[in-house]
Amino acid sequence: MYLRIEKLQITMQKRIVLFIAISITLLGCKEVKEEQKVAPEAIAVEAEQASKSVYEDLEGKPIELADYKGKRILLNYWATWCRPCIEEMPALLKLQGVLEQENYVFLFASDQTVKKISAFKEARGFDFKYIKYNGNYTEQKISALPVTLIYNEAGVQVSRFDGGMTWDSPEMIEQLRKIQ
Repeated sequence: MYLRIEKLQITMQKRIVLFIAISITLLGCKEVKEEQKVAPEAIAVEAEQASKSVYEDLEGKPIELADYKGKRILLNYWATWCRPCIEEMPALLKLQGVLEQENYVFLFASDQTVKKISAFKEARGFDFKYIKYNGNYTEQKISALPVTLIYNEAGVQVSRFDGGMTWDSPEMIEQLRKIQ
């Protein structure tokens, strides 16, 4: 008799497990079907965002790094709240002057609002080409600011500097001049 009750309990447990598995499968399929029902307006917004440039100037015009092909690019990721970023800017300004005849373009990218970037530009007076970064720092493997990427004339990233640097040192100037 006890053996028969045990078999019934095992059978009931199997039925419960089977019921749960089927329920999860059906609910999972239902969720997928609901996700597939996307309004045309949402598709248009997603397409617009996908085609939106990762960078834009302070007037909202898209910028691509490829626009500067044939030039060497110093791309500095910074923020208005980042003390090391601001502390290295005078040296970067000097470096920009030294390398202006060396086919370099200096770009200063921040993910902050254009309004904040513009206010910083007005208040601090550093003469840089500030741009808005619309991407995600994790895509660039950036976990702390500042980060500076150097691209050669072919548009290939050839150097990366994490943290504040002494940009106007003779060694750094020589290193950047040698980039081809």
